[in-house]
Amino acid sequence: MIPFGGSPLNRASEKRTDSNWIESRRRDPSSLVLPMWRLEPFILGSEKSGPPVELGLVRAGVVESIVEAGALCLVLGLDGERAVFAMDIPGADDPANSGPLAGLGYFRDARVAASIVSLKDAAIIAQAKAMIDWHQRHGFCARCGAPTKIMDAGYRRLCGQCKAEHFPRVDPVVIMLATFGEACLVGRGKQFPPGMFSALAGFVEPGETIEEAVRRELMEEASVKVGEVTYYATQPWPFPSSLMIGCFAKAESRDAKVDENELAEVRWLERTVARELIEGKQIDGLRVPPPIAIAHHLIRTWALGGK
Repeated sequence: MIPFGGSPLNRASEKRTDSNWIESRRRDPSSLVLPMWRLEPFILGSEKSGPPVELGLVRAGVVESIVEAGALCLVLGLDGERAVFAMDIPGADDPANSGPLAGLGYFRDARVAASIVSLKDAAIIAQAKAMIDWHQRHGFCARCGAPTKIMDAGYRRLCGQCKAEHFPRVDPVVIMLATFGEACLVGRGKQFPPGMFSALAGFVEPGETIEEAVRRELMEEASVKVGEVTYYATQPWPFPSSLMIGCFAKAESRDAKVDENELAEVRWLERTVARELIEGKQIDGLRVPPPIAIAHHLIRTWALGGK
């Protein structure tokens, strides 16, 4: 399973327009809430505890005072019969140090948190972070600029002036591993640390198929022409709200030239080298992404003989 996917929750989308049901579940003592502060999820226990750690799902009553103070609280779904909410805690001061959450746990960057909780909890983090991030960015109407208000348990915003409806968006991104014989193509972004290489990626443009986007991005970023494109898997990537569409692409040659406006460097990795890097071995300072990223799984699958 690739992290951020495989949510255990029933999203119960048919209940989102039932305000009475939402309010009753929010006040239900058995309901759970995931507090988020500065888009960081809450983790239970001590910061000194090693992984795996427990995601900070607390009883609704514990944080009722924060919700009453105006914190955004939206429905994530149902865990069995129990409702699960995400709550955006405003303010500059860390709420883990005072108030109802004091002494219960701590807040952690979403990427870090997802790497130390269970896979099902990482999927809950992805949904909560992407949704809260969307609300923070869409307080005003893109059509007329007037304020928008939250509707449907957080899954729609409505402009109070022109009545335009706004829904959470997901941006499709192709991430692809081009291969030629016993080598795969990887690139290093300008923001990457030294030695870190990953699969190439780019946003799908309007009017473009996945296959077309793969071919365009590889040509733009590395001047690599490819033929066959095959689908591998997808991964929700809540930074801020993308769907990574993993693919393999058959290159027509090993000719490559980096577009320095896009990347710092591209290179071909031999399969034996890729396999050792995936296993965590150090080779000439090279590194590949950790298992939290779908790029890791693309490289791993190919290195171990797939595609």
